[in-house]
Amino acid sequence: MIKTQISGIAPFFIVKNVPEALSFYSECLGFDITFQGPTEDDIFFGIVQRGAAMIMLKDIGVNPIPNYTRDINKGIARWDAYLYVPDPDALAKEFLLRNVEFFQPLKENDIGLRGFEVEDTDGYILFFGRPQLE
Repeated sequence: MIKTQISGIAPFFIVKNVPEALSFYSECLGFDITFQGPTEDDIFFGIVQRGAAMIMLKDIGVNPIPNYTRDINKGIARWDAYLYVPDPDALAKEFLLRNVEFFQPLKENDIGLRGFEVEDTDGYILFFGRPQLE
């Protein structure tokens, strides 16, 4: 059987304020806002995209629950999204120029990945990186 290509996946984050979240992703992380609405006066849903990476954001009137809040301070399951980046060093430099604060700096971690972490406005932790080169 031939498998049909799947070209992406998008996490769906519950946020407190969609316009604020959209601003963070576009201004700080360089994502494009591909949707916000349903109307200009009532923005409770949005989508951002950078390359093949998309993130959906929605305000449903409840507090966000990032993974780190369920991790019982062990630090082993804090990521809410893994974004594959072929050159994490170059992206880290770009983010530094954008004055993005890293939750964890660029490094090779103990599970064999090279990258860094960023915390968004709602506490979601995003890992930008790739497996270490052999």
